[in-house]
Amino acid sequence: MGNLVYCFTSSKETQTFPIDTNFKLPSPLPSWPQGEGFASGIIDLGGLQVSQITTFTKIWSSDGSDDTDVTFFEPSPIPDGFSMLGCYCQSNNTPLFGWVLAGNDVSGGTLAAPVDYSLVWSSSNNSCYVWLPTPADGYKSVGYAITISSDKPSLDKIWCVRADLTEEAEQDTLLWSSNDANNSNVYGLRPKVRGRQAQEVSIGTFIISKDGDDTSLLSLSCLKNNNFNNLTSFMPNLNQIDALIQEYSPRFYFHPKETYLPASTQWYFTNGVLLYHTGEETNPVPVDPTGANLPQGGSNDGTYWLDLPVDETKRERVKKGDLQSCEAYLHVKPTLGATFTDLAIWVFYPFNGPSTAKVGLVDIPLGRIGEHIGDWEHVTLRVSNFNGLLYRVYFAQHSGGMWVDATLLEFLDATNNFAAYPSLNGHATYPAPGLVLQGNEVVGLRNDTSKSDNFFNVRERYSVMAAEYINDVTELPWVNYYRKWGPKITYEIGVEIESVQNSVVGTIASPIGSLLDLIPREFSSEDGPTGPKMKVDWDGDER
Repeated sequence: MGNLVYCFTSSKETQTFPIDTNFKLPSPLPSWPQGEGFASGIIDLGGLQVSQITTFTKIWSSDGSDDTDVTFFEPSPIPDGFSMLGCYCQSNNTPLFGWVLAGNDVSGGTLAAPVDYSLVWSSSNNSCYVWLPTPADGYKSVGYAITISSDKPSLDKIWCVRADLTEEAEQDTLLWSSNDANNSNVYGLRPKVRGRQAQEVSIGTFIISKDGDDTSLLSLSCLKNNNFNNLTSFMPNLNQIDALIQEYSPRFYFHPKETYLPASTQWYFTNGVLLYHTGEETNPVPVDPTGANLPQGGSNDGTYWLDLPVDETKRERVKKGDLQSCEAYLHVKPTLGATFTDLAIWVFYPFNGPSTAKVGLVDIPLGRIGEHIGDWEHVTLRVSNFNGLLYRVYFAQHSGGMWVDATLLEFLDATNNFAAYPSLNGHATYPAPGLVLQGNEVVGLRNDTSKSDNFFNVRERYSVMAAEYINDVTELPWVNYYRKWGPKITYEIGVEIESVQNSVVGTIASPIGSLLDLIPREFSSEDGPTGPKMKVDWDGDER
């Protein structure tokens, strides 16, 4: 499929906002390589087919004078044989770029018309009404109907779903607060259970709740993929994965002052990295280039760890990494009930450098704080299994991260490849260059990003390290090494802060003490990380 086209009409003239523009990727999508079901347009959840509708008719805007408002849309047109399950809502401050699912009952009985409606919300000027379908016994409502009159919608306007094809949903990001007598809030809606093995499916719709009232969350459900065991019917094969990476991969731009660059695991292992074992600390062993002699499975019990070469010259060289050898490692996994694919792109840095504090206009180096050997970082592409379209990218940042919609990415060279910016020394990844301060206006930890001639194009060097649903993917031994990629050297962070305070004078020393409350737990020691497979993101949803 190509880029999306949105169709909508409005009954009145309003100020133009970003949502009045249809978002398009810089480059049209290619024809994806052949496969069993990926990008075929329809997914069968088990007698209920769903299609991702990306064209809309505008129903109502909350105000039109402020880009913090929202617009409600109805999916249109809906393919023959399919029925509306819910409407769409988006903030006005970004170009229109969204979707909702429509359903087709192919086995009989998976869909049923509601028996009635109840009014959920109406605008203060009585120009918009949001209705909750009342489902028949054994069915669940999964979305709202919207009208511009007080008359209830017809009973065939929207359809309810058989209960065994639904699961519990929860509110997502706040889209809009009405600030009227209703004190209502509009949220995105997502499955309560998410992750690589979760069957729950997002419909792409929204939910309205009143302040202090959580009962509305019980009124709408998400879908469930009862065909989840047949993942090859929805997910990309190896050729399609390659095409997706070529189409959407990031280019990592490193800060001009970055000393500690990434490298491949093979380069890391073949340049003197050693495996240590409790009780045999004086007799470490070199690591095989594929990690074949690393302990497999088990748990991170602290009995094994990796460390840099003993020779100081070699040690310093390995710390700096090797950009020429750098390789990205992909974990390809189903998400949202296999209606989307997450391509987690992992990059390894041999060393994480020290942190810097910003106190007012003064930068203060923090000595050892932030340093550790071995550093795994990642970004995740979320791609629709209906059409292969990139919708969101997750940028991991220290112990958290952020989802960024495709509308906000920095695309490069009129392609669908985009820029990613690892921070100086710490390698947290951001969607734009600049300074992100962890802290407050007085004191915080610097995360500096900038574009330079040092960059890494993922599309040029990568491999699929894991895709559990594909039999042809063999995981290298280092993927199943569950212990630390660096030694643990514990120190009292309060002592380190005090040392930094003693190195400065005057009014600067006092606010530095507040860093104790700002520094992430991971910075409280020089502690090598575990590998990607031990992260919560491996099986769970991105945080």
